[in-house]
Amino acid sequence: MAESKSTPITPELYDYVVAHNPPLNAAQRGIVELTHQRLPEAAIMQSAEEQGPLLAFLVRLIGARHVVEVGTFTGFSALSMAQALPEDGTLIACDVSEEWTAYGKEAWAEAGVADRIQLRIAPALETLRAMPAEPHIDLAYLDADKAGYIAYWEELVPRLRPGGLIAADNVLYAGEVVDPAATGSALAIRAFNDHVRADERMESVMLTVADGLTLARKR
Repeated sequence: MAESKSTPITPELYDYVVAHNPPLNAAQRGIVELTHQRLPEAAIMQSAEEQGPLLAFLVRLIGARHVVEVGTFTGFSALSMAQALPEDGTLIACDVSEEWTAYGKEAWAEAGVADRIQLRIAPALETLRAMPAEPHIDLAYLDADKAGYIAYWEELVPRLRPGGLIAADNVLYAGEVVDPAATGSALAIRAFNDHVRADERMESVMLTVADGLTLARKR
């Protein structure tokens, strides 16, 4: 068995990490807090606080202009990426909930980036399949229903430009991916992880960020 060098994350250490990352701006902080206030039981679906600056960093790192997000919820991650895009950049946000994304639309407008975000309320597979088939996506963020991950991946990869990235969230699924008796979403994520590792079109790394984040680059 491989030896882990990971440091256990206590609440105090987590606060330390967050404090040493780029701070959330007022718009980001506002949507994080509003989500916990208005949707306390669903707020677990929001990307972790440290993932906002990370996603923005990736957008700037690769000079992304065309971003696709599969699973938007209340819009924190979309906001974080849109703010890092150039003024003429675009982000297509895929979700099925008008109720949840309404919070995001308000936050995007207040932050002055609503013109960069195209919200598509429809099953994500329909939205992805309606996109141009040629490579044009610079960065995709996958954080939606776990049973659909492989199908989303297969629509995204051909549309990803060489050197483009896919970031997939929740790839550890609270540790359940290593449970031999895993079912449902945990089993779907385990199948997705195996699918990604076997995909010769991409090179990938799995990171222990939040609930697990895989970064995959198109060869």
